Amino acid sequence: MPNRDIIVIGGSSGATAPLKDILGSLPADIPAAVFIVLHIPARGIGILSTVAAAAGRLPVKQAVHGLAIEHGTIYLAAPDHHLLIVEGHLVLGRGPRENMVRPAIDALFRSAALAYGPRVIGVVLSGFLSDGAAGLEAIKRCGGLAVVQEPSDALADEMPRRALEASSVDFCVAGAKIGDVLAELASGQAGEAGPVPPDIQLEVQIAAGERIDSEALSTIANPAALTCPSCGGVLSALKAEHPLRFRCQVGHAFGADVLAKEQESRIDEAMRVALRIIDERVQLVRRMAEDARRHGRSAVAEMYEARAEEYRRYSEVIRQAVLKSLDPLPMRG
Repeated sequence: MPNRDIIVIGGSSGATAPLKDILGSLPADIPAAVFIVLHIPARGIGILSTVAAAAGRLPVKQAVHGLAIEHGTIYLAAPDHHLLIVEGHLVLGRGPRENMVRPAIDALFRSAALAYGPRVIGVVLSGFLSDGAAGLEAIKRCGGLAVVQEPSDALADEMPRRALEASSVDFCVAGAKIGDVLAELASGQAGEAGPVPPDIQLEVQIAAGERIDSEALSTIANPAALTCPSCGGVLSALKAEHPLRFRCQVGHAFGADVLAKEQESRIDEAMRVALRIIDERVQLVRRMAEDARRHGRSAVAEMYEARAEEYRRYSEVIRQAVLKSLDPLPMRG
């Protein structure tokens, strides 16, 4: 019986500090390989050297397509590529973005679940929105273990909270303790591998860059009256119960919270454009009213003045809506 020798870690804003603690506490002889996706641009900020310095006793490698997997090694996702795990080696996928990012945590987690099932330990760290929640649920569905940073310990608690909501998490602990938990879990035996749900397999193929059509998508999702913010295509709601997610026929994927945030930004932009157009309309109609008065057409001038006032009221309504959208959200408990 193999041990739990595949550890996948995902984090975003605020994840660097707990990641350093985790890697610094892993033993040099850990019988597992570690794979990391961070929502941080890997070029220009020295994240590879930062991770290598934190790892200390373990070698760190930037993910390369086709690279063989070795125990006791840490693999860091490459920029603008999904990091995927296939039996024994790495695959860099150029599939569509998930939750507006590539590499996506969900993509890594699903591929690990598909290839290694109960041998996988998934870890979600600090971050905004919900990337990692669906992937962690995929790991659980395939018999793996789920570890989540305690939300109160996270700088950004949204990703840990979403992960806790999406699946039955095995361990929820402070970031500084996760390394010790992983070291102990990695030495334990994995359970029997069961059949892989077909939706997980299809989503891994999408992340790898394989084409998807409406017939294939219909096997895992139902059409929804929503538009993809990335390509303008029709979105379909994934049939899996948790968490609520959507995909378009191109393959772009969104958690419900990410989609709502994208819609909010587009609504705000549309209101600002509408405000500019109406303000310009007010100025034009006022000039037309002034021109009519100069030429003795009082009735026409009054009509234009009434229109200008009507447009001004419309403008004020939109202006208040824009200002309200800028109000800070109430603090969450």
